[in-house]
Amino acid sequence: MKLFSRKTLITLAIILVIVVIPVWWLMRGDTAEYSTLETQGPKPVFDTPRAETFPTINVAEAVGWPKNGAPTAAKGLKVERFAADLDHPRSMLTLPNGDVLVTETNSPPRENKGAEGFVMKYLMGKAGAGGASPNRVVLLRDANQDGVAEQRHVLIGEGLNSPFGLALVGDKLFVANTDSLMAFPFTPGMTSITAKGEKLADLPSTLPNNHWTRGLLASADESLLYISVGSASNIAEHGIEVEKNRAAILEYNIETGKLRRHAAGLRNPVGMDLNPDTGELWTVVNERDMLGSDLVPDYLTSVPFASQFGWPWLYWRKNYDDRVEPVMPRYLQEYTKRPDYALGSHVAPLGLAFSRKDTALGSQFARGAFVALHGSWNRKPAAGYSVIFVPFKENGLPIANVYEPENIKQGLPVDILTGFLSDGKALGRPAMLAFDQSGALLVSDDVGGIIWRVSAAQ
Repeated sequence: MKLFSRKTLITLAIILVIVVIPVWWLMRGDTAEYSTLETQGPKPVFDTPRAETFPTINVAEAVGWPKNGAPTAAKGLKVERFAADLDHPRSMLTLPNGDVLVTETNSPPRENKGAEGFVMKYLMGKAGAGGASPNRVVLLRDANQDGVAEQRHVLIGEGLNSPFGLALVGDKLFVANTDSLMAFPFTPGMTSITAKGEKLADLPSTLPNNHWTRGLLASADESLLYISVGSASNIAEHGIEVEKNRAAILEYNIETGKLRRHAAGLRNPVGMDLNPDTGELWTVVNERDMLGSDLVPDYLTSVPFASQFGWPWLYWRKNYDDRVEPVMPRYLQEYTKRPDYALGSHVAPLGLAFSRKDTALGSQFARGAFVALHGSWNRKPAAGYSVIFVPFKENGLPIANVYEPENIKQGLPVDILTGFLSDGKALGRPAMLAFDQSGALLVSDDVGGIIWRVSAAQ
């Protein structure tokens, strides 16, 4: 008995040729031709753009750490669990009394429809970020200072909407929701805030709100709060009007309550910190997608007031993205700032923390920036999934490096924590960074639900 008639088999073959094979061809993804070393440093190598109809998809399935598992620390360093069993921990803030605040948070509900929504839902779920946001701020306390937080309290458990950034100024704790800036009365030592927060300002959250995180940092004189706001899209494909006050770092004046733009053209800035040698604001930025596995390098850069970085039309100052509509304003390229340091393509930098003199990691890490690379979802082979250190000079700038085929000279990033990726699966993903009271580096791992503590090996 025949299962299929000859006519049916011919029809299936035609479908295979006309539909299945072309779809497979379009969705097969792009493979990197350059090493990550070539796309790092002040002078990254730029590949020819390879525009994609469908994004390259290479998501590392989130599986979590085995019972006694841990990332691998660089030589001379050790890594321990400061806290575990957290629900998607992200930003951290160390208080004057040594307590550490952590936002347990995730993306707000996404309403992306059609193919984009399907892809986004698939990616988020496989990467371990598909669940509902816990919407909490947790307080961790290491009372005996042994490097392990033995106390845990829910500091704020209600009234938050995908909270991310934290800042303490005077007697107020500021929290950046995805759609608002909030202030809560707070004194270090408290383990619970029962007072209802005060809404200070609306923050851009227009759908689809793909980049939902809102980083927060107080200025050196504590008069301003810097707020990092990512774009709603990849390259303004939903319309440039949706991107008002997005792809930017905003300033909130604590005294006047006024909000203004500090810098623009930053596709998705996340972590921020002040350079201790210059006092300048710096950030790490996730650049655009769907130009191939080798474009565009994510970066670390200083962010002067009123600076412009070119998104969505330009990347790295002089490179024009001809996919963008409407046409670029004529003045833009003249005023666009070139980023300071490339971190590699699609490495997804989130956390940034400049080293201080009292760092507990050793003198070799006394001047420079630590960066948490959350890891790629659209690069073959995968990149990121590590914490690195970018060495700086005394003038407050990254040490220049030169790439040569058989000789990598000084200035390339130094791996601090690796081993988050194993056999193509994500045991964890480094997210945000902070220093504890002793100067050890804290690393939030949102997939592992862990805060890692990195210090010098004794």
